[in-house]
Amino acid sequence: MGLTRILIIDDEENFCKLVKMNLELLGDLSVTIATNGKMGIKLAKKTKPDLILLDMLMPGMKGLEVLERLKKDENTMAIPVVMLSAIGDEPSKTRAMELYDEEYITKPIDGPQLKAKIEEVLRRFK
Repeated sequence: MGLTRILIIDDEENFCKLVKMNLELLGDLSVTIATNGKMGIKLAKKTKPDLILLDMLMPGMKGLEVLERLKKDENTMAIPVVMLSAIGDEPSKTRAMELYDEEYITKPIDGPQLKAKIEEVLRRFK
């Protein structure tokens, strides 16, 4: 079985690098980083990751707008998206669910827990 390809879309570059390192150390995951929404959408179309981790709050294009665009595009609509955000209020979670996110995880979360959630979501898609 090959590597599972994860795309992180989050403007906090240091956070992205830390998550990338932790996930890749746990094995079988290859992580790519996009530090803004536009770059994330472009990379998602180009690389077709197995799963996207998406932040809610980013300058410019917010996470919900990115999610909406990903789910409306036939090239990316089937990619599972997991919201990974410091915002944990119910209206945000509900809106993400309406836009077809697969899971909503509130930061902080450690590497093994995050990997387990990723595997859980991917099992639903196989």
